[in-house]
Amino acid sequence: MSDTLLFHKTFIHPTSKDWVVFVHGAGGSSSIWFKQIKAYKQHFNLLLLDLRGHGKSNSMFKNMIKNPYTFKAVTTDILQVLNHLKIQSAHFVGISLGTIIIRNLAELAPDRVKTMVLGGAVTRLDARSQALVKAGNLCKNIIPYMWLYGLFAYIVMPQKTQKESRLLFVNEAKKLCQQEFKRWFKLAADVNPIMKYFKEKELSIPTLYLMGEKDYMFIKPVKEMVNRHKYSYLTEFDNCGHVCNVERPDEFNHHSIAFIQKHRTP
Repeated sequence: MSDTLLFHKTFIHPTSKDWVVFVHGAGGSSSIWFKQIKAYKQHFNLLLLDLRGHGKSNSMFKNMIKNPYTFKAVTTDILQVLNHLKIQSAHFVGISLGTIIIRNLAELAPDRVKTMVLGGAVTRLDARSQALVKAGNLCKNIIPYMWLYGLFAYIVMPQKTQKESRLLFVNEAKKLCQQEFKRWFKLAADVNPIMKYFKEKELSIPTLYLMGEKDYMFIKPVKEMVNRHKYSYLTEFDNCGHVCNVERPDEFNHHSIAFIQKHRTP
């Protein structure tokens, strides 16, 4: 595989023409979708990828080592994989920070995105998470990044029921090097300006938000977004936190697959 292309793998369906692209969050990798693959591959062609610096894409982009990351650059990486595989348009499923990357891709290339399923969506950082990011930015050269990431994971996913999700993300984050972590961390500072713009400008792409009712850092701004946007829908899962595809895989799969099937082009 080209060293300028994200690591990716595909599951080809014998008859379906529809593609679903899975986009993980910061510190994760394509392995976080392990509870989705079996259900999804019965209906669609699947593309799973590791974002730059994550999973099996962690040895790539050595020529970019000095450059800070931007949402545009990280999004363009995905478009390059779509072009390489000659996928003209697809349905996109994302979790956490991956939801911003999908929304940005829809901004850059709306004709490539048929539907968006945004799980544990980040649509705004509240005062508490902004303070966390600022504190993290101040400490990121002093504190070992795994301490910082572990603290973040605990604050975003504090409940006992979220232990599996928390451990999954922390174990994946261990594969990031310190430099990589810092570059992704800096991206967090760009979340609010980019999401303010997205809130004001709706795209006519059917969008399903899947949120845990206990995803207390992110659920309120999602409700505000859905109230304003006529192509957006929200399904909440009871007693569920941030990483709802891991905590509530059956419901996540059921609602998201039904949504994609409803909006697939014949």
